[in-house]
Amino acid sequence: MAAKREFPLLVGVRSADFRILEDGKNVFASPVSALESSPSSLEPASLPAEDLSTNSNGPKPAEVMPDDDREDLFAEATEEVSLDSPERDPVLSPEPISAITPVTPTTLVVPRMELKSVTAPVIFDRSREEIEEEANGDLLDIEINVSDPEKVGDGMNAYMAYRVTTKTSLSMFHKNEFSVKRRFSDFLGLHSKLAMKYMHVGYIVPPTPEKSIVGMTKVKVGKEDSSSAEFVEKRRAALERYLQRTVKHPTLLQDSYLRQFLESSELPRAVNTQALSGAGILRMVNKAADAVNKMTIKMNESDTWFEEKHQQFENLDQQLRKLHASVEALVCHRKELSANTAAFAKSAAMLGNSEDHTALSRALSQLAEVEEKMDQLHQEQAFADFYVFSELLGDYIRLIAALKSVFDHRMKCWQKWQDAQVTLQKKREAEAKLQLANRPDKLQQAKDDIKEWETKVQQGEKDFEQISKTIREEVQRFERERVKDFKTVIIKYLESLMQTQQQLIKYWEAFLPEAKSIA
Repeated sequence: MAAKREFPLLVGVRSADFRILEDGKNVFASPVSALESSPSSLEPASLPAEDLSTNSNGPKPAEVMPDDDREDLFAEATEEVSLDSPERDPVLSPEPISAITPVTPTTLVVPRMELKSVTAPVIFDRSREEIEEEANGDLLDIEINVSDPEKVGDGMNAYMAYRVTTKTSLSMFHKNEFSVKRRFSDFLGLHSKLAMKYMHVGYIVPPTPEKSIVGMTKVKVGKEDSSSAEFVEKRRAALERYLQRTVKHPTLLQDSYLRQFLESSELPRAVNTQALSGAGILRMVNKAADAVNKMTIKMNESDTWFEEKHQQFENLDQQLRKLHASVEALVCHRKELSANTAAFAKSAAMLGNSEDHTALSRALSQLAEVEEKMDQLHQEQAFADFYVFSELLGDYIRLIAALKSVFDHRMKCWQKWQDAQVTLQKKREAEAKLQLANRPDKLQQAKDDIKEWETKVQQGEKDFEQISKTIREEVQRFERERVKDFKTVIIKYLESLMQTQQQLIKYWEAFLPEAKSIA
């Protein structure tokens, strides 16, 4: 049976067959795939006995490939095989065993980053891979709109309610189109539930819009002005983008909390969401404690990918904040330009009314009309600067904060694993002392403790490897969405700029004959 297997055939391969390596082809891709998929690849009897006695990770590279190049290449293949070798099996065994290498308090176990046998449990109606495939192909047919902001109640007990309309053909929902009324605290409650359920295992949960005590107070007291209307519209658009980002996530879309939020006419009242409540103060204290923990925990990062990505997102965060501040200044500048243009139009109109020269008076009146139109264009452009560009930057600043929080959860998971290893070592030392002291009455309890902590060490390693794998997938999805979003917004922003400039040229070209007719 062993003679029919594919991977031992590598022993007889000719040296000429490796010339294709100059073209970059991996000659071991097929054998390694066969190794991973073949059920018989775990049988140690099929390998030479002398190899297993000296190297439990597989056949020695020197005996398979005599020259240096072949040694290096087959070393890569044996590194892949080592994940299924008998030496690693005790770590992945579901039952606690005593084959784990003792860990001294000064030695940290380096995590294995590409462990393929650790998989997440299936907890959704459809597989995550299915939903992810649909999301990558933009096949998720779901559209979310937030509209009709409405003030409910009077005084300081008033709140804004928004209509959330969903249109979809996905079978997980009961109808193709439905709408519900939701208040801002409901959105905060949804995010809180999703974050508590998913962020500690590595998923990036899109953040909700920031609270604004000043803006909402103006709305509650009934102060009707442009700033209040602008605040309500800004929040409505931000809530709509929040839900759109959330339903794009293939895992979050499957969550029962999200479906309840979109479909149920009545929701349990979200509590502990106020900024000035006791829970809000507790959250601030917890954030401060987490900041202190991040400074005290020094993770011995063994994966350069995570180190590079962490630095990349730190730099990206800084640059986005600078650009966001510049765009905010540009929005203020356009608003000032609009106000000054309106003042200029008014002054030109008054001058035209007091002018005795007929042609000049008519030209000044026409100039005032053109400036009024330009005032409207400047307002629209300021609107585009803010809602098209500035809000995108603000969203991604908050998204990067959520991403860095996921990295922090990975560090906490690593710390928990290391703590379990240190405790296990102490339990083993205590057992050794009991054996030397000849205390059989307490020896069984010590063995039970060791068994329990061996299980915790195994689980801690699995949790760390799983969260690392999930974060890698989440970062890749984040990068795809980021490029797509910025491309769409930049094109839309440039089109709005071009349309504004073309309209300005059209207005001035229409006015030019009137100016030339002054005589």
